[in-house]
Amino acid sequence: MTEDQLEQETLGWLADVGYTHLYGPDIAPDGPNPERADYRQVILRARLQDAIHRLNPNIPTAAKDDALKQVLDLGIPALLSANRQFHKLLVSGVPVQYQKDGDESGYIRGDFVRLIDWKNPARNRWLAVNQFSIKGPHHTRRPDIILFVNGLPLVLMELKNPADENADIWKAYDQIQTYKAQIPDVFHYNELLVISDGSDARLGSLSANSERFMQWRTIDGVTLDPLGEFNELETLIRGVLAPATLLDYLRFFVLFEDDGTLIKKVAGYHQFHAVRSAIDRVVAASRPGSDAATKGKGGGVWHTQGSGKSITMTCFAARVMQETAMENPTIVVITDRNDLDGQLFGVFSLAQDLLREQPVQAETRQDLRTKLANRPSGGIIFATIQKFMPDPGEDFFPRLSDRHNIVVIADEAHRTQYGFEAKLRTFTPKTPTTSANDPLALLAAEPTASYQVAYQVGYAQHLRDALPNATFVAFTGTPVSSEDRDTRAVFGDYIHIYDMQQAKEDGATVAIYFESRLAKLALKEDELPHLDEEVEELAEDEEESQQARLKSRWAALEKVVGAEPRIARVAADIVAHFEERNKAQDGKAMVVAMSREICVHLYNEIVKLRPDWHDADPENRGDELGLSEDEVRFYDALANNESAVRELTDETLKKIAHELTDNLRKNLTVDWSKRENVRATLRLMVKRILRKYKYPPDQQEEAIELVLRQAEALGEAWA
Repeated sequence: MTEDQLEQETLGWLADVGYTHLYGPDIAPDGPNPERADYRQVILRARLQDAIHRLNPNIPTAAKDDALKQVLDLGIPALLSANRQFHKLLVSGVPVQYQKDGDESGYIRGDFVRLIDWKNPARNRWLAVNQFSIKGPHHTRRPDIILFVNGLPLVLMELKNPADENADIWKAYDQIQTYKAQIPDVFHYNELLVISDGSDARLGSLSANSERFMQWRTIDGVTLDPLGEFNELETLIRGVLAPATLLDYLRFFVLFEDDGTLIKKVAGYHQFHAVRSAIDRVVAASRPGSDAATKGKGGGVWHTQGSGKSITMTCFAARVMQETAMENPTIVVITDRNDLDGQLFGVFSLAQDLLREQPVQAETRQDLRTKLANRPSGGIIFATIQKFMPDPGEDFFPRLSDRHNIVVIADEAHRTQYGFEAKLRTFTPKTPTTSANDPLALLAAEPTASYQVAYQVGYAQHLRDALPNATFVAFTGTPVSSEDRDTRAVFGDYIHIYDMQQAKEDGATVAIYFESRLAKLALKEDELPHLDEEVEELAEDEEESQQARLKSRWAALEKVVGAEPRIARVAADIVAHFEERNKAQDGKAMVVAMSREICVHLYNEIVKLRPDWHDADPENRGDELGLSEDEVRFYDALANNESAVRELTDETLKKIAHELTDNLRKNLTVDWSKRENVRATLRLMVKRILRKYKYPPDQQEEAIELVLRQAEALGEAWA
């Protein structure tokens, strides 16, 4: 098969799913049926103008003409930024203002001009144009196939000769990179890129590198490779480029993230179909008259770690927020750890264009109640499940809302999502008390006895007490199944499964090879029977970081794990193993330890063995943390406190470091190290900042001293 034959076959598949084929030279400026004034134009203007007038009958002509001008001239030179602006116009409509005919009040109203009919694909015009020549600043190029919707060039396809061993799929990828440099205008309006060499086919975004170009392995979302493994291009066309499917994909599965570097992301087939299935399940489970066995059970999405679960959750939230049947729902995103809450909140916050809503975090238990109680509709609220804990004196968590259109998204449905059974809490006095007014003093008359004082249920029950009619959806990479902890029993049947084997086949994750290397703990024999019980108790209370019991037991376990002889043995083993592996293949190593303190000790032991591995340049760490060199110094001073590391997220520590650097730099205008009153003022300032971010008080004074010493050392350079 030649490249021309592949092109014609591709056009045939596109015609099958609903596209009209036009030959590029026929509609060229000098062709028999011209649709462009010159070769620089990448939009079929007349078709776009017709669509704008057809789809917006109630908007005045002048406003529609203004919308056309805005699309034709985005006014942004940077390619990806222009693409982001166009995507907003495409999905949300073009903002216009006008005065209604006959309205003499002078009232100017705002509105949006639609470029596409998202609900009725047949009202749009679908074209597949091959050999569409485009003139750039210095070159004229001719992409193989461009898919136009209402005159807009939304999909670009580049094909390579299947018979040429040197012209594989990645040559097509390289060709698109050349196009981006030489004919950039067409990419201002691009939504998807497709590359193929006949047997292999990949889909990617404008900013995607080669690793992010993905297979599309299904048509119906159930059967993989339905046309055979060597018919990837036809599967992709029928599976995602068919008009109705493509509209859903472009509207809810394309997102931009800007955390200093703008990138465009598009969903994979597993994410797309997981979300679509989840929407159907949630709508059914949220109906007031739904079956008791399925009421409130939106199901579980089991996607293996590393397969883009956070993006799947974001796309699901965007899709369910726009679902008409849900009547402007409220989304509550639940995690079981502060760091997970912060990470996922960051992902959602970067996707505001897609969500059309600013997510908010519940900072405290009371803040959570305020944000949820009597909320009439809408909103995306993040909270850890531990905030659904009754206040002192409350036997049950109060009901916050009776609404049926609340959707709770549980991230990593672990142990905290399964606590429904009521357990009788016991009180065993450690020492007698002499207070006659203390009700527990009466129980302490027999200090060796245990007394039943209250029933206690888990967080999951408190959550359902608060939101009794909500629908719950679990997103997890590690389903749990034991006794009271079965994901399906709590959330309903699995909606979609994307396991490690499938992810490995798709290249979404790489194979993991495990080699057991045991560094034994030095434990006393009489302690062994209690170890499992202690660890289980630690796990159950993982987020109750304020409890002294957890701190002391974790510290005791950490002391055993981090014992100096054991750390020395682990360091020696890591060095030997890494060097042996590098003889066969160059690579990197990552070490994960129980605590930051153990990490430091382990690093020091490794450096003892291999001093040349140490890098004293703080800029390297700064790049990793996103901090300046000065901010890294303050970050290290703050992170020296182990309880701060446990209770605060890395993001919070970085915020404190940034604020300290900014404030201290502004105030270092005198030689304050010789002026005690100035030093005292700065001490108060540092203390105020630490309190603001709830820095743990146990070693706050030590942290303040470290910060001030760092500031003193930097004072001369800042001056």
